[in-house]
Amino acid sequence: MNAFRRITAFAVASQLALAVPAPAAEEAVDLEIATRIRQEAFARSQVMDLARELTDGFGPRLTGSPELARANAWAKDKLASWGLANAQLEPWGPFGEGWTLERASAHQVAPWAQPLTVVARAWAPGTDGPVRGAAVVVKLDSEEDLAKHKGKLAGKVLLLGEPVPVPLGEKPTLDRYDEKELEELAAFEVGGRRAIDPARREQFMRRWALRRKIAAFLVEEKVAAVLDPAGTDGQVRAQSTRPREKGDPGVPWLHVRAEQWNRMARLVQAGRTVEVEVDVRVKFAGGAEAMDANVLAELPGSDKRGELVMLGAHIDSWHAATGAADNAAGVAVVMEAIRILKSLGVTPKRTIRVGLWSGEEQGLLGARAHVAKHFANRPPAPASDDTPSFMRRPTGPLTVHAGHGLLSAYFNLDNGSGKIRGIYAQQNVAAAKLFERWLEPYRDLGATTVTLRDTGSTDHAAFDEVGLPGFQFIQDDIEYESRTHHRNLDEYDRLQEADLKQAAAVMAGFVWQAATRPDRLPRKPMPKDEPARPAAAR
Repeated sequence: MNAFRRITAFAVASQLALAVPAPAAEEAVDLEIATRIRQEAFARSQVMDLARELTDGFGPRLTGSPELARANAWAKDKLASWGLANAQLEPWGPFGEGWTLERASAHQVAPWAQPLTVVARAWAPGTDGPVRGAAVVVKLDSEEDLAKHKGKLAGKVLLLGEPVPVPLGEKPTLDRYDEKELEELAAFEVGGRRAIDPARREQFMRRWALRRKIAAFLVEEKVAAVLDPAGTDGQVRAQSTRPREKGDPGVPWLHVRAEQWNRMARLVQAGRTVEVEVDVRVKFAGGAEAMDANVLAELPGSDKRGELVMLGAHIDSWHAATGAADNAAGVAVVMEAIRILKSLGVTPKRTIRVGLWSGEEQGLLGARAHVAKHFANRPPAPASDDTPSFMRRPTGPLTVHAGHGLLSAYFNLDNGSGKIRGIYAQQNVAAAKLFERWLEPYRDLGATTVTLRDTGSTDHAAFDEVGLPGFQFIQDDIEYESRTHHRNLDEYDRLQEADLKQAAAVMAGFVWQAATRPDRLPRKPMPKDEPARPAAAR
């Protein structure tokens, strides 16, 4: 049978019309299965093998790249090899032109020589061989700045920006929650995370429009290359807001370690002549209409097989390293969790579906495409809307599809390789009470906290924003914010084996509980329809 079963109009109506029953006073927890999950997760784990294959085997997995396509195919085949049903690549898009970095190097060659630590900006072009130019320090914060520099930058290497303060390392880079911090996290914050307010949105859009003018200006000026400061202590942070626009040639653009950028800027400002040589080689793939894909597979259910429980993580990454903590760790845990459940030889009541999403780094694109196709969607943004994808708020009436009433819950992992310490309940009080019980078999492993707080910026938000129960686990930070997130240090070596084993056990336990309890998870009220914004508000 096809992975996404058709259901009758009567079944759809009944699923959508009936309110989800309230949770029982004492939620039953399957301790026998919890014991078996723990034994499989800790004695026969494959989580590190999966993480190593994904990182060392395929390298960076930028959305749209051939490397991601190969990683997707590997994940699909691996899930199928375990006996999961309906393993497939589900296309979405179009995403646009793919990009692969083959080589990037830069050297300060005068007044004395030193290699620079750099990563090329995503979707920037190459140099067609080494190019050399005099460095100039430039700030482009307004159209007046563009006018001031017009006609003066041809053949130059721009040190774009301003010096970055380099703080001393006062805080440990490996960071775990202590009991006090977990207690504080468990307390709900009135007036906590909110969508971007209109004033901030307007300010962002003004900056966005200026960036596009800057990009065109740099091409017109025939700038040799751009270097911006991005990261300290040996780190370089690399990303980009969206793929290259059709017909936009761009200029070679490199992120460089801030200490080195600061030094070159000081030399220039002291009147010294600084020369930089840059050599960048990239490949573009596909085109403006190129599609991407998510990886899906299922563990079929029994008497409630038409209902779904989902678990997922994003498989795409940035390109400064091999995307180990962000987010091969999450993918390995998700794949290990479903492998564990399959290995037990048990059948859940509900079908369990794995989703490995692409396009997360560009705005949850793959997860949102899956949600829009199977569960609910709002009208698409106008074709003329230049707003970057990660800033596009859903507008207009919400159309609910048949599958909306059949999804019990979605569980996500995407905050590095730290162990799971609990879960964000997204203000769902009834679900929070269930989660407190579900954590009991894993409290000795450090998973203790349920908070009603929201968290965002990863794929569970695609479900939550259309009224579906979507949740992200609380994880220890480890080195996520200090060393690995989008940085050149995000390699397999920084993954924490014991933490990933623990996370796989907890995720498998939560998925099993959701897939076998008598009722689907309770839901929050449906979101209200949002009126479409006039073009001027964009």
